[in-house]
Amino acid sequence: MTEILAGLASALWLGILTSISPCPLASNVAAVSYVGRHAEDPRRVLLAGLVYSAGRALTYVLVSSLVVASILSVPSVSFFLQQRMNQILGPLLILIGVVVLGWLKLPAPSWSWNEKLRQRAAGGGILGAGVLGMLFALSFCPVSAGLFFGGLVPLAAGAHSRVLVPAVYGVGTGLPVVFFALLIALGAQWVGRAFNALTKLERTARVVTGVIFILAGVHLSLTHWFGIAL
Repeated sequence: MTEILAGLASALWLGILTSISPCPLASNVAAVSYVGRHAEDPRRVLLAGLVYSAGRALTYVLVSSLVVASILSVPSVSFFLQQRMNQILGPLLILIGVVVLGWLKLPAPSWSWNEKLRQRAAGGGILGAGVLGMLFALSFCPVSAGLFFGGLVPLAAGAHSRVLVPAVYGVGTGLPVVFFALLIALGAQWVGRAFNALTKLERTARVVTGVIFILAGVHLSLTHWFGIAL
């Protein structure tokens, strides 16, 4: 039970960190602008924010379920991961930590097709918010891709969770939009202050998480590659 709760808490934190990282944060700013178009109707704003978050969560569940199912469906791969998961995670966590800290710059992919779909989704009302969440979830930046494929997918595969862990991660990525939708509903004057505070929080959270990833990776590497118990 403790391991399950720890896994869910880790997935939630990875989702929140993903959502407030610079690139995803920019997409969430656009989403806030979208859901805040009807600020005169607080319930509509909150509903749009919730539907947007649900769209993100659904996308992450589908993508991670496909990846995890593909991994676990091949007996040789599944057996290899069961035997070597900790050895793989060590260097992988170090690499993710380096990317999160910004020490390694990876090229960002181009999503011109995605941009066209976003423009169409922007006029789709409440349902458009859900589509927008799904499209933004697919727009992986280097940091978000590292956290998702290097952090969430191994976590879900290790827990044999194709739905619950990814869903919690998806909820975490959508929480800032729900939060800002609530602020818009209460009063737009709070939004600017909240964004500034969130930007400062992101820097600290990214550094702390990056260092933790590297330390955990070093620990796993020393333990499972070199037999050094710390």
